[in-house]
Amino acid sequence: MIRNPILPGFNPDPSICGVGEDYYIATSTFEWYPGVQIHHSRDLVNWTLMRRPLERASQLDMRGEPDSCGIWAPCLSYADGLFWLVYTDVKRYDGNFKDAHNYIVTSPTIEGEWSEPSHVNSSGFDPSLFHDDDGRKWFVNMQWNHRTESYGGSPKTPAFDGILLQEWDAATKSLKGPIKNIFAGTELGLVEGPHLFKRNGWYYLTTAEGGTGYDHAVTMARSRNIDGPYELHPNKHLITSKDHPEAVLQRAGHGQYIETPDGQFYHTHLSGRPLPPHRRCTLGRETSLQKCVWKEDGWLYLENGTVVPDVEVQGLRHALPIEKPRRSGYNFDGDKLPMDFQWLRTPQPERIFSLTERPGHLRLFARESIGSWFEQALVARRQEHHSFRAETVIEFQPDTYQQVAGLTHYYNRFKLHAIAVTLHEKLGRCVTIMTCAGDYPNGRLSFPIAGGVSVPNGRIQLAMEIHDNDLQFFWQAEGMGAWLAIGPVLDAGVISDEGGRGEHGSFTGAFVGMFAFDTSGRATTADFDWFNYDEL
Repeated sequence: MIRNPILPGFNPDPSICGVGEDYYIATSTFEWYPGVQIHHSRDLVNWTLMRRPLERASQLDMRGEPDSCGIWAPCLSYADGLFWLVYTDVKRYDGNFKDAHNYIVTSPTIEGEWSEPSHVNSSGFDPSLFHDDDGRKWFVNMQWNHRTESYGGSPKTPAFDGILLQEWDAATKSLKGPIKNIFAGTELGLVEGPHLFKRNGWYYLTTAEGGTGYDHAVTMARSRNIDGPYELHPNKHLITSKDHPEAVLQRAGHGQYIETPDGQFYHTHLSGRPLPPHRRCTLGRETSLQKCVWKEDGWLYLENGTVVPDVEVQGLRHALPIEKPRRSGYNFDGDKLPMDFQWLRTPQPERIFSLTERPGHLRLFARESIGSWFEQALVARRQEHHSFRAETVIEFQPDTYQQVAGLTHYYNRFKLHAIAVTLHEKLGRCVTIMTCAGDYPNGRLSFPIAGGVSVPNGRIQLAMEIHDNDLQFFWQAEGMGAWLAIGPVLDAGVISDEGGRGEHGSFTGAFVGMFAFDTSGRATTADFDWFNYDEL
């Protein structure tokens, strides 16, 4: 059986691509670098992170981009002996404008180096590329209308001004021919995330509607002509949980159809798993997969006979689930960052970390403050479980309170908790806690244990333990043999899409990792010997 979500933790907007018996899913990474996650599977049950292809400054530079901007909704396809990756780099979020630039890169293999980007257009986000059976290629994306009361945190339907279609010329790497608005969406509104496919002479269009919160849906339409007019699915929506608050998989929408070589049918979608009592999705938007059937009316339906996604669906016949270890341990002995980790925005990672300057350690070069949109030394991995424990050990000798390094539960600049080593004028070297519990009213840090707790010289171990909505920090001097709880139990649930200013205010996911900042500008260093993440 396929157990949903198949990609737990922050893995939204899944685009699925099949080549023979190999399946690939590309998901959004927003401000996290390198850009776009691509997972691989041969059975649709077990998925392995394989590649993040946008890894050079010429492909992607997100320095200065606000939270929840960057890479939105990639589309992965295969044609003409190449993989094609379409993506948006969004430069602005709040206000009437988005400044969404769409690009295409290609590669003969997923694992190889990807091409320099070709700019396509900037008329809206969520682009995709459809390869028709006559050899022509078509580019689709939603159109953004800035002449409305649309702003971050409360999108208004008129800003989502339909789905645009235009032909893509692969030889000249440019669009050609007329631009047509082929689909206005339904009364649910906020039409985005378009994907085209063709079957039995019909062009089928799936879109995301309702926003990426609890009204999210996959809407389906079809036409005999690629430029329409498109008629709606008898149910309008192929997948949605918007009228079923009891469903385990909420916020279901934005995905793509795939047909296997042996004639089975599936559709990906993003989903969220809210925790009571506040219905906050602390793992962000995750990727799920649903089994589908074609009926005599020529429409696709979920195999379960409803529009509500299932947690378990039938996989391919040869699928055997592989149990994942409860512990993920990292010792930083290699010269490359472990695949699970990412950093924020900058295409110059050598300025914020190194695994070779002190072999066997992750060395962070403390730069701008935690939450900076430009250059902050924060290396982190996704939270994948509602309950987990993370531990690390740090060597750090600050000579001013402006130098801080430690362990953080991080969402964005206004939603974070951190335990850190720093210097205090009375306590000396100490362990302290910083927390910022949401965007409103002013997004200011608080310090729940004031100055902190004095610690001896030497290596300091730091830990956090999260049980659903509760977070507790711990510390110990290495060799002490006993973890000491520090500070109050904090609200871990605020490190979520719904935390702070709420639904649509932000939509990425929670990370846990190591950070260092030095607001004196002297770029002091902090060394981390290991990092453990344990499912509880």
